[in-house]
Amino acid sequence: MPKKRSGGGLSPTQQAAKFLGVSVLAGAVLAGIALPAFGALGLAAKGSVESFDELPANLKTPPLSQRTTILDAEGGQIATVYSRDRTVVDLKNISPYMQKAIVAIEDSRFYEHGAIDLKGVLRALNKNVQSSGVSQGASTLTQQYVKNVFVEEAGDDPTKVAQATQQTIGRKIKELKYAIQVEEELGKKKILENYLNITFFGEQAYGVEAAAQRYFSTHAKDLTLPQAALLAGIVQSPSLYDPVKDDVTATNRRNVVLKRMAEVGDITQAEAAKAQQAPLGLKVTQPKNGCITAVQGASFFCKYVERVFLSDPVFGKTKEERAKVWNQGGLTIRTTLEPQAQKSVQDSLKDHVYKSDKVAAAATLVEPGTGKILGMGQSKPYGYGKNETEYNYSVNASMGGSNYGFPTGSTFKPFVAAAALEEGRPANQSYPAPYEMPYPDTVQTCSSKPWTNEGNDKLENESESEKGPYQLKKAMELSVNTYFVQMLADIGMCPVVKMTDKLGVVQGNGDKVPEVPSSMTLGSTGLSPLTMASAYAAFASRGMYCTPVAIESITQTVGGTKKSLEVPKSTCSRAMSEKTADTVNTLLSGVTDSGTGQQAGLTGRANAGKTGTTDSRKNAWFVGYTPNLAGAVWVGSATQKVEMTNITIGGVYHSQVYGGDTPGPIWRDAMTGALEGKEAPSFNLVNIPNPPDKDRGNENDDGGNGDDNGDNGNDDGFLTGLLTNGTTNGGNSTGGNDGGTFFQGQSNGNGNGGGRG
Repeated sequence: MPKKRSGGGLSPTQQAAKFLGVSVLAGAVLAGIALPAFGALGLAAKGSVESFDELPANLKTPPLSQRTTILDAEGGQIATVYSRDRTVVDLKNISPYMQKAIVAIEDSRFYEHGAIDLKGVLRALNKNVQSSGVSQGASTLTQQYVKNVFVEEAGDDPTKVAQATQQTIGRKIKELKYAIQVEEELGKKKILENYLNITFFGEQAYGVEAAAQRYFSTHAKDLTLPQAALLAGIVQSPSLYDPVKDDVTATNRRNVVLKRMAEVGDITQAEAAKAQQAPLGLKVTQPKNGCITAVQGASFFCKYVERVFLSDPVFGKTKEERAKVWNQGGLTIRTTLEPQAQKSVQDSLKDHVYKSDKVAAAATLVEPGTGKILGMGQSKPYGYGKNETEYNYSVNASMGGSNYGFPTGSTFKPFVAAAALEEGRPANQSYPAPYEMPYPDTVQTCSSKPWTNEGNDKLENESESEKGPYQLKKAMELSVNTYFVQMLADIGMCPVVKMTDKLGVVQGNGDKVPEVPSSMTLGSTGLSPLTMASAYAAFASRGMYCTPVAIESITQTVGGTKKSLEVPKSTCSRAMSEKTADTVNTLLSGVTDSGTGQQAGLTGRANAGKTGTTDSRKNAWFVGYTPNLAGAVWVGSATQKVEMTNITIGGVYHSQVYGGDTPGPIWRDAMTGALEGKEAPSFNLVNIPNPPDKDRGNENDDGGNGDDNGDNGNDDGFLTGLLTNGTTNGGNSTGGNDGGTFFQGQSNGNGNGGGRG
């Protein structure tokens, strides 16, 4: 038996014998030729025939993976994403030069032989023996196509790819049998079309259409003779003959193809000579794969769409099924993103916050009544370099956002007001609201166990001048912390929990907002801008909450056939009565008209909103809306380590950042641009009367030292009696400050939040 070479590989004789074994088997199977079996080669052939017969009869051809195109609401392209950049085209849309070039160089007898070319086998064997190696193979285009099918089926799994390309007798046998089937079922033209669409041309280009665009910025149907010859030459070794990296080697290879085309009569010698003198003429289009290439700063929205697809059961029962469909591609995804709104968001962010600033900003716009996300962006671009990030600050952690969201401060207060109104509290409800007070001793929760005061913590208002009593409208305009904590003590936390549940308000990590006063009134818990914008949109739509939605429709192309896929729909439900929503709209209109949000107010449009800042000014918010658009803007440090005092943001110095002076103008400009040219409907505002004098108390600076007798109806006696189920005599009160004995603090790890903004 021949010995192995010292290097451990097969000797030339062994290589030839191995090649001959496969080739003889192929010829025998195809032509029924009875070839003599001799020695070990005969045994190998016999065993191979048995394996051949045991293979399944039909080759399963997976749909070719293609690029997916993500569009905005008007059909404009946002980005293309793909695991393999490929666009399948019909043979009629492939240049005749390309068809002839690939056949000439890869399988010149393609139209003359069956699945296996016996002449080619013998010719290759003879040349390999002469060269003392395996310098030439004998795979037909059909066999190469079958091998590419195996590779395509392996996807991005390196183990499966290795199995699909390994040089073994078993794999060659499998390839041969399926080549026979393919020849019988498809015919030559379809095989050529499939081959040109499946094969790899280097530079991330799969299929001839992607290759034509990559190297020449043209279409496959428009390839010239020199261009076609270059692409045909690349196939044998995409890395070796890459014209972008080595134009000399690529040119030599192109000229070999042209020479071969002349030899087989596809072109004349003169045509070949002329084409060989032509420059490569590359006009390279760089690969544009993924959301990082999205236009108008829509990279984060693009990734959100991808996350929706990979997580929503409507696209597959398991994450593996959904990932398979996504990687297969061929999808045209039309989204809800409105170009005008998206441009306005990005322009506003760019104008007000620089990407190099110590803090970042994120903004999201949502359409009331539909849940459609119309705009989403942030000041730090999508990427992995300096002043870039891959985290989408507008969404929850499960969709690519920060781990916990960001504390919202006083933008949480409208939820408390809505809950109180739903509980029957009047729109002119009044509370003592001193400048400083403890949190309540106990506050009822949704369970039988109330929240209790264990730390004796206190809270205070933004300014010492803010001391009540206040009515709801004024308390909302000034964002009076103590007022809303007293309101929470009045109604308990469960109504607020029910309200936030109906409004889809959850923490950035997906958990419910904890039942502690600081979270339930002053926004000490982290939420996302998308969550806040969607919740406020319910006020704009008179109480109807709609879950956010990003995808309008999806069309998938598989094997030349287009089909529509089911997409997630927004679910709308009533979160509060129209009267409650109208009342909240009236309250929040006052915030932008004469309250803390005046710098955010829109001109010539009904608008409403709420400011918010948190402890140490690590976060600042403005969340607002018109009847036809809602938006949330957050400004702060993603690490929550930057205190926004004595800080420059967007070139503007701030001794202290407020929700009204930094996120407010971002919201104003984003909304103004997004709504330009759109209708300007009005709110259904309600009249909120002042309470009778006997209920208002004495609104002097010391908090209202009214009559101490509870039966005189002053605020202290009213609140005291309310919190003690009517068992405490209001006459024991000592004025407006006494109501504070019912409150205590709770930071929930995020501070009390609730700065006026």
